Amino acid sequence: MIIDSHHHFWTYDPVTYDWIDDSMATLRRDFLPDDLRATLGEAGVGRAVSVQARQSLEETRWLCELAQASPDLIAGVVGWVDLSAADVGEQIAAVSSPSLVGLRHVLQGEPDERYMLRDDFQRGLRAVREAGLVYDILIYERHLPQTIELVDAHPEQAFVLDHIAKPRIGANELEPWRQNIRSLAERPNVVCKLSGLVTEAGFQAWTEDQLRPYLETVLETFGPARLMFGSDWPVCLVATEYSRWLEIVRRAIGDLSHSEQAAVLGQNAARVYRLA
Repeated sequence: MIIDSHHHFWTYDPVTYDWIDDSMATLRRDFLPDDLRATLGEAGVGRAVSVQARQSLEETRWLCELAQASPDLIAGVVGWVDLSAADVGEQIAAVSSPSLVGLRHVLQGEPDERYMLRDDFQRGLRAVREAGLVYDILIYERHLPQTIELVDAHPEQAFVLDHIAKPRIGANELEPWRQNIRSLAERPNVVCKLSGLVTEAGFQAWTEDQLRPYLETVLETFGPARLMFGSDWPVCLVATEYSRWLEIVRRAIGDLSHSEQAAVLGQNAARVYRLA
């Protein structure tokens, strides 16, 4: 079974989702389980992991409710709690659900470039570990040095890197992203999602050849045992159709063995997120 390790749901309103600007107008509508079911069915994908799009406990509970109602479609939820809060443990307990497999904070949006290294955030990460949850890392490539510090401080925590750390693909810049991603990949408790590349390359101007050096780098550094397919649907729709992105990933891993391809396309997500 192919498992999409990264997608989002939302009921659209322009205030809550103010990051959806005019260039992303196609996203200005609701994206709900019936939409995802149709999309996955057309692409031959079995299930998907829902990832938070709002930093709210309310959304995390909602995503878990959707997952409980459609376990054949939604394999798990990566939600949000305020990891810097003094009551982080209580917040995790408040959103606890059989569907909750991980947590994420929008680190890329924090004005403090070293927010993840604050004492309160690190305390929150220890609570994530104690709860047996995965932590998804959402950053830009400029945050990779401090991310390496973060991972080194939590060697027992399972980390998943979203969108290969958002390199500057639109500018065709490989460095310093490539050097830093190689260093991060030396940490065995980090897994990387093959997701989000097309929106970093430019919504309409990207080419598959442009993406290739970035895909080849993470294939080389993380290897097939620590990579997982993700679509970033529906955000990906501003740059590509779902099925096209899946085919690009399939071609990128085409030289791997059948078992290695199966790992990237679903088995790694099932293992890392402990999906039922």
